[in-house]
This record gives sequence, C-alpha cells and structure tokens, in this order.
Amino acid sequence: MSRGYDYIIVGGGTAGCVLANRLSSNVNARVLLLEAGKADKPPFIHMPIGFAKMTGGPYTWGFRTVPQVHAENRRIPYVQARVLGGGSSINAEVFTRGVAQDYDRWANEEGCKGWAFKDVQPYFLRSEGNEIFATEYHGTEGPLGVSSLLNPMPVTKAFVQACQQYGIPYNPDFNGAAQEGAGVYQTTTRHSRRCSTAVGYLRPVMHRANLQVETGCLTTRIIIENNRARGVEYVQKGKKHIAYADAEVVVTAGAIGSPKVLMLSGIGPAAHLKKHGIPVVADLPGVGSNLSDHYGIDIVYELKKPISLDRYNKPHMMLWAGLQYLMFKSGPVSSNVVEGGAFWYSDTQESVPDLQFHFLAGAGVEAGVPSIQSGSGCTLNSYVLRPKSRGTVRLSGASPEEPVLVDPNFLAEPEDLRSAVDGLHISREIMAQPGMQKHVKRAHFPESSVKTREELIQYARKYGRTSYHPNGTCKMGVDDMAVVDPTLKVRGVEGLRVSDSSVLPSLIGSNTNAVTVMISERASDLISAV
Repeated sequence: MSRGYDYIIVGGGTAGCVLANRLSSNVNARVLLLEAGKADKPPFIHMPIGFAKMTGGPYTWGFRTVPQVHAENRRIPYVQARVLGGGSSINAEVFTRGVAQDYDRWANEEGCKGWAFKDVQPYFLRSEGNEIFATEYHGTEGPLGVSSLLNPMPVTKAFVQACQQYGIPYNPDFNGAAQEGAGVYQTTTRHSRRCSTAVGYLRPVMHRANLQVETGCLTTRIIIENNRARGVEYVQKGKKHIAYADAEVVVTAGAIGSPKVLMLSGIGPAAHLKKHGIPVVADLPGVGSNLSDHYGIDIVYELKKPISLDRYNKPHMMLWAGLQYLMFKSGPVSSNVVEGGAFWYSDTQESVPDLQFHFLAGAGVEAGVPSIQSGSGCTLNSYVLRPKSRGTVRLSGASPEEPVLVDPNFLAEPEDLRSAVDGLHISREIMAQPGMQKHVKRAHFPESSVKTREELIQYARKYGRTSYHPNGTCKMGVDDMAVVDPTLKVRGVEGLRVSDSSVLPSLIGSNTNAVTVMISERASDLISAV
C-alpha cells in the first residue's frame, strides 16, 4: 500500500509534533506524521506528578547502555520515550533553555551560522506561552504552556533557602537575564496539566484535512533514489506500507532513533553499514557519533517529618491528593516532583554556570534511585552541564527490530569526573545547611560515612546515570563529522533533513526539551522557505 504527501515526518516526539503543526498550517501541504509508539492517552501522562510513573514504564523503548567502561561496566537504563509527544510526554517538565553563550558557540566556533542566540531567540519566544513572565526573555502566546508551581512542597522551599545559606543567590527566573542561582523551576504545564508538544502543538490541529497522524508505525528505512529521499517504508500492525514525499522527508526520531533510521537507510559510516550488509548511499562518519549526555548523580536523605511528596504514598493520602486535584487542580498531583533547582559553578573561573542541580521532593521517584522504606525523603541530583566525553549509537544488526547499541561513554574524560565530583560535594554541602538540616533525619544514600574525595569518585562511578538528555548523533556543522548543514539538510542526500536533539553540535547548559522545540520551530521556517 502506498500513499503520497508533500512532507513526511518520521517521529512523533517533541520535535515531530512541532513540525506537524507548523508545516500543516499551509493548507496546500499534505503532511504525514509517523510515530512508533502509541497515542498519549494514559491519564498519568497529563498529570504533572505522573513523571514518577513514566521513567520505567511501557511508554519507553526500554534501552540500556552497553557496559560503561568508566562507570564500573554497568549497563545503565537509558530512558527514551515511545509515545506521541516523545520526551515532552514523559519528562519532568522542567523548563530551561541554557545561556546565550551556548548558541553563540554553535555559530562562532562550531560552524553553525545562523544559530547564534540572536538568531534563535525569536523561536524560543514564538514557542513559549508563559503564564507569569512577560519580559524580553519570554513569550506569552506560544503553544508551549509554561507556568510556575502554585505551592511547592515545604521541603522544596527549605532547599532553596539552604542554597542561599551555602552562597548561591536566589533566582526567580532561570531563563531571564542571568542563569546562576537557586529557585523553583518553571514547568511545561498549563492549568496544572502537562503541556507536551502533543498537547500544545499537535492536538489543536488534528482536525486539519491536510494532516495525517499515524501511531504504531516502525520506520524500516527511508527510500532513496538517485541520492534523493523519495519516501518512507514503515510497518504498522504487521503490514508494510510505503509513503512518498514530493517535497521532503524530515527525521525527528531523537538522538537515538534518528541515527538508527539513517543507518538503516544506508546513510552513515560506510564500514559499519557494510558490516551489517546495508548498501551505502552516503558515507557520513558522523551519523551515530558525537553522542553526549548529562551524567546525573543522586543523593537521597530521610526526613524527620512528612513534608515531601512521599507522605502521599499511603492509600488514604493518595486518595485525598487525587480528590484535591480532580476538584481544584491543585495539591501534590499538580507537582512535577522536580520542583527546585540551581545553576552554579564547580570552578569560579567559569564565566557561566557549569553545574545544574535538580531537587526532587521525594525519594525513589525515578527508576534506579533508592526510596525511603518508611517515612519521607528527598533527592538532590547534580550534573556537569557541558561534558567533554563523547559516545556512539550503532546498529546491532540490519533489522529495524533489533535494538541499537547505545554507548554514552560516560566519564571518559577526566575533567568530567572532576567536575561531577565537585557537584556531588556541593550537593552535600547544600544539604548540610541549617535550612535543610532542621528537616533531615539522616543521609540515606550515600551514608554519611562516605567522606573522602576518592570515596565520592567511587560513588559517582557506581551510581551515576543518564539525565535523559542525549544529543549530537546527527550533528549540525560544516566539518567532516557533520551530518546536517546549518539548514538541517543531510549532506549528500537531497530532500532529507533531521530536526531534533540529534543535530546539536554540542550540549547546551540546561535541560534539552525547550531547545528541541526551538530547533523544529526554526526548521519549519527553513523548510517553508524552499
């Protein structure tokens, strides 16, 4: 069975939903959006606190890394969404977008002309629908709802005070004039509900006659003839389909999925493709290379009193919280769990923060992080914002059904380990301040007996994990390892672009959802200008 369109978007995640909205706004353009996962129907997706149910759930691909050589050879769970809306449907909804220097580096040092902060800021503003801030740094009318927590948990407020006692100033807006400081995160929520790109961008335009959205579609390859992308082959409900694109195919399958789709289509490192018997269409060594991610390290504390979200783990409290949310759209269910945070320095010589902290008003929230068996707890996570370590995504076979080999190569560079341990030390110093100590019963993980720098190094290697920010595997630029040019066109193949976190030439110093939205906002203009 075959069908014809102008644009085919491969991947209905954060980026794909943005593009589906913008490209289909042209009534003369026929747009097909293909998503491997299911629709975003489960109610937990739309409750902000539902993040706690998502990191180990059925709406992910279930990836694990290859053994991490510098992290005790662990195969670390590597959560990637498999649902309409992608990461924006299962993440912690934290809204940050980095500093101007990140984007100026792309433009001035990494061959990405047109991606300086002055170039991308209009797209951030266009996407953002902030309910509180209306300064030059914020948009108020965009599809992506952004709001502030109505009533952070008491333990979150204590954390923000402890940061100030440590010496980190209060910052009410991490996306404003300055990033450094501590405060309560704004979240991608609207009216106490998650505002994923499936909700903010896709759902309002699903009625368009020129837009077709298909879920449960595993893309097997991009059809390329005479070095031009002609369409997409995919499997849905066991049947093979072919869709043709008169204008362009745009791959938005994420930092793990996009290189996989390209390699299955014969675009990637020639030797690797030949090893798996895949005919080489374009020898691009950068496909699947340059993988980087934020390596997060958690510490968990037990609290004296039930002032965190853990108090709602009991059935009667859970029922009360559910009723409060149902009736008033308030209470603990409206919390994104990762309520507080900070941006600070491991080295005072840095011009911008190089560490980020996430404070979770609960323990055992994410897969692999210890919980408190009785009573309440809290978690503080830290990571190095611009890691130097680079890894790869590679095929394990020529079949689309076979899982990819994900190797973030965490802590391969000594500088990453040094800064990560600095972040771990600062985390413990924050938790030792009076603002937190009056609530803390004991250090739960690690125990207080872990003290020396060598012990902290061992802890970092043994317990660190992904922070769900993979990027760079189809990087943008002009050097030999670049996969796409600054207009996001795949080198050597006409009619094919990539638009998602995989095109980042280097990791920005913040969470990556907002930047992914920005990239596809800009991509829609680049595509429409053709």
